[in-house]
Amino acid sequence: MTTYPSTTKRSLLDRYFHFQENKTSLKTELIASFTTFITMVYIIFVNPKILGDAAMDSQAVFVTTALITGIACMAMGIIARLPIALAPGMGINAYFAYVLVGSMGLTWQTAMTLIFMGATGLFLLSIFRLRYWMIANIPFSIRIGVSSGCGLLITLIGLHNAHIIIADPDTMVRLGDPTSVPFMLGCLSFLIVAILAQRGWNSSILISFVLVTLVGWVIDPEVVYHGIISLPPDISGVVGQLDFNHIFEISLVGIILSVMLINLFESSGTFIAVTDKAGLADENGRYPNQQLSLYIDSASSALGSAMGTSAVTAYVESASGVAVGGRTGMMALGVGILFLCSVFLSPLEKMVPLYATTGALIYIGVLMASDLARVKWNDLTEAVPAFVAMIMMPFSFTITEGIATGFITFVIMKVCCGKFKDLTVCSVIMAILFLARYIFL
Repeated sequence: MTTYPSTTKRSLLDRYFHFQENKTSLKTELIASFTTFITMVYIIFVNPKILGDAAMDSQAVFVTTALITGIACMAMGIIARLPIALAPGMGINAYFAYVLVGSMGLTWQTAMTLIFMGATGLFLLSIFRLRYWMIANIPFSIRIGVSSGCGLLITLIGLHNAHIIIADPDTMVRLGDPTSVPFMLGCLSFLIVAILAQRGWNSSILISFVLVTLVGWVIDPEVVYHGIISLPPDISGVVGQLDFNHIFEISLVGIILSVMLINLFESSGTFIAVTDKAGLADENGRYPNQQLSLYIDSASSALGSAMGTSAVTAYVESASGVAVGGRTGMMALGVGILFLCSVFLSPLEKMVPLYATTGALIYIGVLMASDLARVKWNDLTEAVPAFVAMIMMPFSFTITEGIATGFITFVIMKVCCGKFKDLTVCSVIMAILFLARYIFL
């Protein structure tokens, strides 16, 4: 049996974060913090580019992205004391910019308010302890279909950002100009990420950003160096700009529900995966301070949208810090401090070209689609709903339609094939709600 020194001989940080009990140390936790920061710092460059396409001030978004990431990580570290970092989600920001604003024509203020309402709904689910009930009762095939569909939609956006796929009036889409700079460097960015990730480089996305931006600086006259460090720009143009005038329209309820479900799937799965890798979760997926972590996650998500940075979620990149020994909230605290310091790097955001984000977006699409292997393809009552949910997202260019058609198809297939025992109260209610939306709206 292992014995530990008297608490009087242990530092305050050791006693608070339980370094010895978790078989770690302050040095190890700080190394894990830096490792995690390096693997996910790309978000402060990608998020402003994506939200900038929705007519938001990208420089202000750069600062608020760093701020909310820092605040959320520090809260997770200090309050829940878990080695999990949080930041604006990559799927939901693309949905916000290219679907809600770009395709549906909503103002960014209204669209961000819908994101805020979805995050607030998730917070209420956490308070009333319904969050895990929903996860347990949402069909596995739907979860896989939604996750994979989000991946395909994000991939499509990445291809579009680099002009690899462009619009065509005759064939809907076609290949872009392979000799153009965005096309070539967009392809290069993805290859760098994929190759380095396969070789075990946790910072593959960051390296891709740096290399592609440097190459673009040399060959693309639109890539201009603006410096490295400066005082943070004014953020008043994006903070607190929520517009509640139109959010109670019935046609927008489905969007709020979709945002809530996207965050529900993404963050909850990450919590379980990272805590399991850290040896903190039991065989049922329970881990220390679980309810506190859900409060922080959903509250940070609502705060992030109020600050104009889209919804915040737990990042699977936290696993890179866990892999080098991170086991406590000190890791998340360190990540948060590093992100707060990065607010002074805003000149670099102006230099990064949009096509430098292509590699990250496509790679995330690969990761999100990887669970398709777990679908029971020999059972069409499972395979068809998963496929419908997945394929409707990129083809309709909206996550909402994928979730809606997935639930409706699932219930119809199960009922018509006599598999009533596979139906859950949650799946039936969701199918009825989405079907009513199509009939009456």
